[in-house]
Amino acid sequence: MSIVTLNDRAVRSVTAFGSLNTGSMIFIKKLTASSSSTLSFVDGASSVVLDNTYKEYIFTFKNIHPSNSGAVNFTFQGSTDTGSSYGVTMTASHFATFKKENDTGGSVAYDTDEDLVQGTGFKTILMAINGSNNADVNGSGYLHLFNPSSTTFVKHFISRISGQYGSSADHAHESYAAGYFNTTSAIDAIQFKMSSGNIDAGDICLYGIL
Repeated sequence: MSIVTLNDRAVRSVTAFGSLNTGSMIFIKKLTASSSSTLSFVDGASSVVLDNTYKEYIFTFKNIHPSNSGAVNFTFQGSTDTGSSYGVTMTASHFATFKKENDTGGSVAYDTDEDLVQGTGFKTILMAINGSNNADVNGSGYLHLFNPSSTTFVKHFISRISGQYGSSADHAHESYAAGYFNTTSAIDAIQFKMSSGNIDAGDICLYGIL
Protein backbone atom coordinates (compact mmCIF):
# COMPACT_ATOMS: atom_id res chain seq x y z
CA MET A 1 0.00 0.00 0.00
CA SER A 2 1.57 3.28 -1.08
CA ILE A 3 1.48 6.44 1.03
CA VAL A 4 0.98 9.84 -0.58
CA THR A 5 1.04 13.21 1.20
CA LEU A 6 -1.41 15.98 0.34
CA ASN A 7 -1.18 19.11 2.48
CA ASP A 8 -4.47 20.81 1.69
CA ARG A 9 -8.02 20.18 0.62
CA ALA A 10 -7.26 20.59 -3.08
CA VAL A 11 -7.91 16.86 -3.52
CA ARG A 12 -11.59 17.78 -3.91
CA SER A 13 -10.89 19.25 -7.35
CA VAL A 14 -8.68 16.40 -8.57
CA THR A 15 -10.38 14.24 -11.19
CA ALA A 16 -7.53 11.79 -11.82
CA PHE A 17 -4.72 10.56 -9.60
CA GLY A 18 -2.38 9.44 -12.35
CA SER A 19 -0.33 6.49 -11.16
CA LEU A 20 -2.05 6.23 -7.76
CA ASN A 21 -3.79 2.93 -7.25
CA THR A 22 -6.95 2.31 -5.29
CA GLY A 23 -5.92 1.53 -1.73
CA SER A 24 -3.28 4.27 -1.44
CA MET A 25 -3.02 5.92 1.99
CA ILE A 26 -3.17 9.70 1.79
CA PHE A 27 -1.61 11.43 4.80
CA ILE A 28 -3.93 14.15 6.15
CA LYS A 29 -2.92 15.27 9.65
CA LYS A 30 -0.64 14.45 12.58
CA LEU A 31 -1.36 15.48 16.17
CA THR A 32 1.27 15.10 18.91
CA ALA A 33 0.20 14.89 22.53
CA SER A 34 1.96 16.90 25.22
CA SER A 35 -0.03 16.52 28.44
CA SER A 36 -3.13 16.93 26.25
CA SER A 37 -6.60 16.44 27.73
CA THR A 38 -7.93 15.55 24.26
CA LEU A 39 -6.76 15.21 20.67
CA SER A 40 -9.46 16.08 18.11
CA PHE A 41 -9.67 15.74 14.34
CA VAL A 42 -12.39 18.10 13.10
CA ASP A 43 -13.28 18.31 9.41
CA GLY A 44 -12.37 21.70 7.98
CA ALA A 45 -10.23 22.74 10.96
CA SER A 46 -6.42 22.91 10.86
CA SER A 47 -6.21 21.20 7.45
CA VAL A 48 -8.20 18.15 8.60
CA VAL A 49 -10.24 16.31 5.97
CA LEU A 50 -12.94 14.02 7.39
CA ASP A 51 -15.72 14.11 4.83
CA ASN A 52 -16.83 12.40 1.61
CA THR A 53 -13.42 12.96 0.01
CA TYR A 54 -12.68 9.39 1.16
CA LYS A 55 -14.90 6.46 2.10
CA GLU A 56 -12.30 5.02 4.47
CA TYR A 57 -10.10 6.67 7.09
CA ILE A 58 -7.36 5.25 9.30
CA PHE A 59 -6.04 6.76 12.53
CA THR A 60 -2.66 5.37 13.59
CA PHE A 61 -1.38 5.59 17.17
CA LYS A 62 2.31 5.65 18.08
CA ASN A 63 3.59 5.43 21.67
CA ILE A 64 0.45 6.71 23.39
CA HIS A 65 1.44 7.30 27.02
CA PRO A 66 -0.92 8.42 29.81
CA SER A 67 -0.15 10.93 32.53
CA ASN A 68 -1.97 9.05 35.30
CA SER A 69 -0.32 6.22 37.21
CA GLY A 70 -3.55 4.25 37.55
CA ALA A 71 -4.92 1.74 35.07
CA VAL A 72 -6.49 4.09 32.52
CA ASN A 73 -8.10 3.39 29.15
CA PHE A 74 -7.52 5.07 25.80
CA THR A 75 -10.90 6.05 24.34
CA PHE A 76 -12.63 7.82 21.43
CA GLN A 77 -15.97 9.30 20.35
CA GLY A 78 -17.44 10.96 17.28
CA SER A 79 -19.35 14.14 16.51
CA THR A 80 -22.04 15.08 13.99
CA ASP A 81 -21.73 18.84 14.63
CA THR A 82 -18.06 19.49 13.76
CA GLY A 83 -16.84 18.95 17.30
CA SER A 84 -19.37 21.04 19.21
CA SER A 85 -20.30 17.88 21.10
CA TYR A 86 -19.09 14.28 21.27
CA GLY A 87 -21.72 11.73 22.19
CA VAL A 88 -22.92 9.81 19.13
CA THR A 89 -24.87 6.63 19.93
CA MET A 90 -22.66 3.56 19.51
CA THR A 91 -23.00 -0.20 19.79
CA ALA A 92 -19.64 -1.94 20.09
CA SER A 93 -17.83 -5.01 21.41
CA HIS A 94 -14.41 -5.55 22.96
CA PHE A 95 -11.99 -8.38 23.69
CA ALA A 96 -8.34 -8.53 24.73
CA THR A 97 -5.33 -10.83 25.10
CA PHE A 98 -2.44 -10.61 27.57
CA LYS A 99 0.81 -12.28 28.60
CA LYS A 100 3.12 -11.32 31.50
CA GLU A 101 6.87 -10.77 31.19
CA ASN A 102 7.47 -13.33 33.96
CA ASP A 103 5.75 -15.97 31.81
CA THR A 104 2.69 -16.26 34.06
CA GLY A 105 -0.90 -15.70 33.09
CA GLY A 106 -2.03 -15.33 29.53
CA SER A 107 -5.55 -15.36 28.19
CA VAL A 108 -8.03 -14.25 25.57
CA ALA A 109 -11.14 -12.72 27.10
CA TYR A 110 -14.29 -10.90 26.07
CA ASP A 111 -14.66 -7.68 28.09
CA THR A 112 -18.31 -6.98 28.79
CA ASP A 113 -17.34 -3.96 30.89
CA GLU A 114 -16.07 -2.24 27.75
CA ASP A 115 -19.16 -2.96 25.64
CA LEU A 116 -21.39 -0.16 24.49
CA VAL A 117 -25.05 -0.96 23.85
CA GLN A 118 -26.64 2.12 22.33
CA GLY A 119 -24.32 4.15 24.54
CA THR A 120 -23.19 7.74 24.09
CA GLY A 121 -20.02 7.58 26.18
CA PHE A 122 -16.45 7.35 24.95
CA LYS A 123 -15.52 3.87 23.66
CA THR A 124 -12.44 2.16 25.05
CA ILE A 125 -10.02 1.02 22.36
CA LEU A 126 -7.06 0.17 24.64
CA MET A 127 -7.62 -1.13 28.17
CA ALA A 128 -5.36 -0.55 31.17
CA ILE A 129 -2.55 1.19 29.33
CA ASN A 130 -0.72 1.91 32.57
CA GLY A 131 -0.44 0.79 36.15
CA SER A 132 2.63 2.38 37.67
CA ASN A 133 3.34 5.33 35.36
CA ASN A 134 6.48 3.62 34.06
CA ALA A 135 8.25 5.88 31.58
CA ASP A 136 8.35 3.18 28.89
CA VAL A 137 4.67 2.18 29.08
CA ASN A 138 2.73 2.98 25.89
CA GLY A 139 0.30 1.71 23.28
CA SER A 140 0.40 1.63 19.48
CA GLY A 141 -2.08 0.55 16.83
CA TYR A 142 -4.90 1.83 14.64
CA LEU A 143 -8.58 2.72 14.29
CA HIS A 144 -10.22 2.11 10.92
CA LEU A 145 -13.38 4.17 10.22
CA PHE A 146 -15.61 3.39 7.25
CA ASN A 147 -17.58 5.92 5.19
CA PRO A 148 -18.19 8.44 8.01
CA SER A 149 -19.95 10.89 5.69
CA SER A 150 -22.72 8.52 4.64
CA THR A 151 -26.21 9.85 5.28
CA THR A 152 -27.73 6.43 4.48
CA PHE A 153 -25.83 3.91 6.60
CA VAL A 154 -24.47 3.53 10.14
CA LYS A 155 -20.69 4.04 10.40
CA HIS A 156 -18.56 0.99 11.21
CA PHE A 157 -15.16 1.00 12.88
CA ILE A 158 -12.49 -1.56 13.78
CA SER A 159 -9.63 -0.98 16.20
CA ARG A 160 -6.57 -3.02 17.19
CA ILE A 161 -3.95 -1.72 19.64
CA SER A 162 -0.98 -3.32 21.36
CA GLY A 163 -0.22 -1.98 24.83
CA GLN A 164 1.98 -2.51 27.87
CA TYR A 165 0.62 -2.58 31.40
CA GLY A 166 3.20 -1.46 33.95
CA SER A 167 2.96 -3.28 37.29
CA SER A 168 4.92 -5.67 39.51
CA ALA A 169 4.63 -8.12 36.60
CA ASP A 170 4.58 -6.03 33.44
CA HIS A 171 2.65 -7.58 30.63
CA ALA A 172 1.77 -7.18 26.97
CA HIS A 173 -1.86 -6.90 26.07
CA GLU A 174 -3.76 -6.36 22.86
CA SER A 175 -7.18 -4.75 22.65
CA TYR A 176 -9.67 -5.38 19.85
CA ALA A 177 -12.77 -3.23 19.43
CA ALA A 178 -15.41 -3.09 16.72
CA GLY A 179 -18.81 -1.58 16.30
CA TYR A 180 -20.72 1.25 14.69
CA PHE A 181 -21.99 4.75 15.22
CA ASN A 182 -25.74 4.20 15.08
CA THR A 183 -26.61 7.32 13.13
CA THR A 184 -27.33 8.25 9.53
CA SER A 185 -25.89 11.72 10.13
CA ALA A 186 -22.37 12.32 8.86
CA ILE A 187 -19.56 11.89 11.39
CA ASP A 188 -17.35 14.95 10.87
CA ALA A 189 -15.07 14.90 13.93
CA ILE A 190 -13.32 12.29 16.08
CA GLN A 191 -11.87 12.93 19.54
CA PHE A 192 -9.44 10.82 21.58
CA LYS A 193 -8.79 11.00 25.33
CA MET A 194 -7.85 8.94 28.38
CA SER A 195 -10.55 7.69 30.73
CA SER A 196 -8.83 9.83 33.38
CA GLY A 197 -5.94 12.27 33.24
CA ASN A 198 -4.19 13.48 30.10
CA ILE A 199 -2.49 11.94 27.10
CA ASP A 200 1.06 12.63 28.26
CA ALA A 201 2.78 11.81 24.94
CA GLY A 202 2.30 10.08 21.60
CA ASP A 203 1.34 10.73 17.99
CA ILE A 204 -1.95 10.20 16.18
CA CYS A 205 -1.95 10.39 12.37
CA LEU A 206 -4.99 10.51 10.10
CA TYR A 207 -4.98 8.98 6.60
CA GLY A 208 -7.60 8.81 3.89
CA ILE A 209 -7.87 5.66 1.74
CA LEU A 210 -8.39 6.03 -1.98
